[in-house]
Amino acid sequence: MTESPAVRTPDRSGPVRLGECAARTLVSELARINIPKAALLVGAAPKSAVLAAAIEAMLPGDTLTVVPAERVSAATLREHVTAQGRWVAERVRVVDSLAEAEVAAVVIAAEALTGTADQARTTIGTLTKFLADGAVLSVATAVARTAGAAAELDRQGVLYGVGNDLVLRNNPPVRVYRLRFTPADAAAAEQLAPAYRPSSVPLSRDMHIDSNGVAAAGIALGLAALTRLARPKSKLWLVPALAAVPVAAFFRDPERDVPEDPTAVVAAADGQVLSVQRLTDERFGDSEFLRIAVFLSVLDVHVNRSPVAGKVVDYFVADGGFVNAMKPDAEHNVAAYTVLDTIHGTVVVAQRTGLIARRIVQRAPVGTLLARGERFGLIRFGSRTDVYLPAEAAEPLVGPGDKVIGGSSVIARWR
Repeated sequence: MTESPAVRTPDRSGPVRLGECAARTLVSELARINIPKAALLVGAAPKSAVLAAAIEAMLPGDTLTVVPAERVSAATLREHVTAQGRWVAERVRVVDSLAEAEVAAVVIAAEALTGTADQARTTIGTLTKFLADGAVLSVATAVARTAGAAAELDRQGVLYGVGNDLVLRNNPPVRVYRLRFTPADAAAAEQLAPAYRPSSVPLSRDMHIDSNGVAAAGIALGLAALTRLARPKSKLWLVPALAAVPVAAFFRDPERDVPEDPTAVVAAADGQVLSVQRLTDERFGDSEFLRIAVFLSVLDVHVNRSPVAGKVVDYFVADGGFVNAMKPDAEHNVAAYTVLDTIHGTVVVAQRTGLIARRIVQRAPVGTLLARGERFGLIRFGSRTDVYLPAEAAEPLVGPGDKVIGGSSVIARWR
């Protein structure tokens, strides 16, 4: 038998099972890199959902090194890999121990971290030795059963996190952390596809509901149930019950076909173009920007997508009012600014509140690499999204009154 010391963190509550959804989330960084790369999977077993997801995520030119779990023999794991066929066997290498592994662009812990904070810290410290410059470590822990490990991962996430996802469709629920300990080049974002996000719950192949919508609909149905219990003879419970469907619809999250053209700048949100203008904003430097403002009505999709490929280098919220987002004064509303470094210069996305919209969600921490068209947040119940582009580098392709589709419509092109 071989040992996998990097993930040997026993927990009295027993091992944490990682199902298909959690596995897909764990390997999302591997799946989104569109150039040949080396990956390392630590703590795998023949029937591991994470191993299956990692193999499925591989592209031609990729290599995957696999370290067996603590109670799994390397010979058994090699036999399993060989049985997957020649294509897999040529690209997946099973080693006897972690000491035989080399640095990789993506390192994945196939087993959820459990045990104490010290054990989790030791595990992370061991795995970081195998990260190439700018590489990502992907790890998971159960949110309810492993307080020590979860606390340590929360701490590491604050210091080095470039994203985390809560996977409720796992028993028990787990949180997946993506950690980057050395800076990544903004140009690397050009080689990425939009990441898989479990925060988007699938209803069909082409339509999802953001987790905020699931929660809001659940609250509405809960109120309906409580009202029915409190007043069984009244039909008042129908009000929140019937409201659950339109509330969930507000958070619909359809799949979008992102243009492959590297010169394309896509809309950050669905809606109507309010204005296209050149301006300067001292918060983002002395250069002139081309700002394209899009109004989102309550009927539009509220999920926001990155208009370009780039690296999040700053994020801040500016205080202000809650004016109707269609009015010029909405420029001074409360807004969240996500600043991206790109190969073309600084790009900024402003998520603005409105008369009804008061809640902004941003899920891309500083250091995150975003692909063009990738989901990074949402504004609850409409409002306005502005895209700032370097004026001398971009040519606008839309004008006031045009309708655009987030992630798909090309609003500008790089010169």
